[in-house]
Amino acid sequence: MPLTLDDVRELDRQDPLASFKSRFALPAGTIYLDGNSLGAQPAAATNAVEALMAQWRDKLIQGWNQGWFEAPERLGNRLAGLLGAELGEVLVTDTITHNLFKLLGYITEGQGITGGQGRARPVILSEGGNFPTDGYIAQGFCRFGGFEHRVVPEGEALDAYLDDRVAVVVLSHVHYRTGRLRDMAAITRQVHAGGAEIIWDLAHSAGALPVDLATCGVRYAVGCTYKYLNGGPGAPAFLYVRRDCQDRAWQPLSGWLGHASPFAFEADYTPAPGISRFRTGTHSPLAYAALEASLTLWEEVDLAALRRKSQRLIELFRESLGDCLDEHGITDITPSEAERGSQVGLVKPDHGSSNAPKHGSSNAPKHGSSNAPKHGYAIVQALIERGVVGDYREPGLMRFGFAPLYLSHEDVWQAARHLREVLAATEYLEPRFQQRGAVT
Repeated sequence: MPLTLDDVRELDRQDPLASFKSRFALPAGTIYLDGNSLGAQPAAATNAVEALMAQWRDKLIQGWNQGWFEAPERLGNRLAGLLGAELGEVLVTDTITHNLFKLLGYITEGQGITGGQGRARPVILSEGGNFPTDGYIAQGFCRFGGFEHRVVPEGEALDAYLDDRVAVVVLSHVHYRTGRLRDMAAITRQVHAGGAEIIWDLAHSAGALPVDLATCGVRYAVGCTYKYLNGGPGAPAFLYVRRDCQDRAWQPLSGWLGHASPFAFEADYTPAPGISRFRTGTHSPLAYAALEASLTLWEEVDLAALRRKSQRLIELFRESLGDCLDEHGITDITPSEAERGSQVGLVKPDHGSSNAPKHGSSNAPKHGSSNAPKHGYAIVQALIERGVVGDYREPGLMRFGFAPLYLSHEDVWQAARHLREVLAATEYLEPRFQQRGAVT
């Protein structure tokens, strides 16, 4: 039996994470289900950025000796606890795009397999349907490095694709479209047993669920901080390199701040020891200030409680929708609880299509499909007008992210009510909801 408003308010009274919501600067009347795309602003971020601005004003260039310069390593150490990493194994720097390229180059050089088509392991393996930047960087690295790029079809096991020609596997822990959660420990063991390395993309798992890189045997990972970690728009990303893997080679983006002695201004590059060799150029202290405010908050979070609440919120959302998805031809592609991250994916196919994915399927509609849904974007826009913010990803996927620190059970219950009403009244057919913005 569906929960009532009184029921969900009682759940909120019992919620051990409820107090965190007041520490985010959310617009009044907004139910924010897009933390899997851009996290909400921690209230402390404003003061942190203003303090940095004052430091810039008062200290000018001397600010670089007031903690600015060490920020990539310092914030990496603060982030390490959320990732199951040790101090000195995480660096906050650049973007996932840059960091993935760095690690591909670093790993292949460190294994002595760079240069020439005669190498023993010429293949970089990635997953089809993954977030495009991972595939694009794999393609670009292979193009410029002389490697062969192979693709595992979305959702398939690696067994048939792992052989003694594979050098590196690039895989997302949580898939950005379906929310499917991979078994990090088992896959890492499998890849390492075959003599290859794996780089995990943690963009949709860091801050969404407990991650334990050390226990899973992970050697390399990348991730971002602007989604569930609430670092702000364009916040710096991070990379992880296990300590015993840190001094094997150069990384390919050998910028001056990755030099062992950057202010010696030597003509030739000498990589810095440890994780600092993965630095490149000058970073923005302003961005790091906003992120550090969020990481301060995160140090108080019980990740097991976070995970329990995120799954409760997802089930509440799905249960509160009742039969309306089936009634309106919408398919829920969200995996089962043990196999998902912290989002729900809904697909509304084109009218008359018989090729919608099955409930719980890991296969969302493929790009370029003649049956690609047309109404998903408009439904999301109609919800946004009502104050319920989700997002849309081509082709036809409505995504709803559940960030437990600033979402209440009542928020989720109300969001489901709004979606039912949008569908029942076919509000999404109104022309204004069909107009596309540059960002969806």
